[in-house]
Amino acid sequence: MKILFLVQAEQRAILDRLYEGIQNNCECDIRWLGREEQANLRRYFCQHVDVTRYDRILFFLRFKQEIRQVDFIRSVPSLVILEHDAYQNYIPCKYTGKFSAHYRKLSWARVISSGYVVTRRLRQEGVDAVFISKGYDQTLLSDLGRERDIELGFIGSTKSVAYSGRKALLDELTQLEHLVATRTNSGEDYLNALNRIRFFVSADVGMGEYMIKNFEAMACGCVLFAYDQGEEENRALGFIDMENLVLYRTVDELRSKLAQLRADPERAVRIASRGRALAESRYSFERIGAEIVQAMQAPLRPAPATGWLCRLRNRLGI
Repeated sequence: MKILFLVQAEQRAILDRLYEGIQNNCECDIRWLGREEQANLRRYFCQHVDVTRYDRILFFLRFKQEIRQVDFIRSVPSLVILEHDAYQNYIPCKYTGKFSAHYRKLSWARVISSGYVVTRRLRQEGVDAVFISKGYDQTLLSDLGRERDIELGFIGSTKSVAYSGRKALLDELTQLEHLVATRTNSGEDYLNALNRIRFFVSADVGMGEYMIKNFEAMACGCVLFAYDQGEEENRALGFIDMENLVLYRTVDELRSKLAQLRADPERAVRIASRGRALAESRYSFERIGAEIVQAMQAPLRPAPATGWLCRLRNRLGI
């Protein structure tokens, strides 16, 4: 299978190992599109893409740019969309309902979504959706076996509207516990910071799926305290409360379980070890990349030929 893979040239998350995981499992022509190229996909395709050379065309672009160009995107054949933000479709934010509306216009495209319940809901709406979780960079992040001098920590942003629930929970927890909340540079600084934390607090409040930091913290040997996204999501991911992570819904529940592990440090070590083993066995970007390629292989729904595509085919003589 030959794939044209279009990704954002500028991203906050470093996902190079995920891209390599995809490239390692198919014949992949990956291209990094800057803002101007993403803003005018019609021009980019006319100047740089022969769509007949590819079995699949995979988008991992800014959703804000995609929804502005749906008339053109409808003409892209064999389209698959990789989406890590579709949870925003179902939470109060500026994109509430917009993913559903967008995919209704592209009903023949396959959407690879990183949330299990989000994927189920999209399928119920008629989208050809496949669930493949987020993961972590296995070449960068690991347990270094160092002494952990930060007992309770969080690393990440709380500024987005989508993170308002996260900020509220962390603010409440900070009033009651000594929580070290910080941000770091990507790469080695982030690796070192995660390896200093014994109990990592993930506060994906109201998001409906687990963000990438959960898998990163587990891989680095933290005891992950994760806001509980529900039984369906946990079962799909293999998350088992007080066995390979700690689940909570309220600050009181978090503090109660934290007290249990403070009193039983050997149990905390076991949870961290099992969480790390789960991340290493199922959620490396190498493995996630292979699963993405596999998800693209099944036949796609037939798409109607558009006027633009017909003209392109005529120009190419096919």
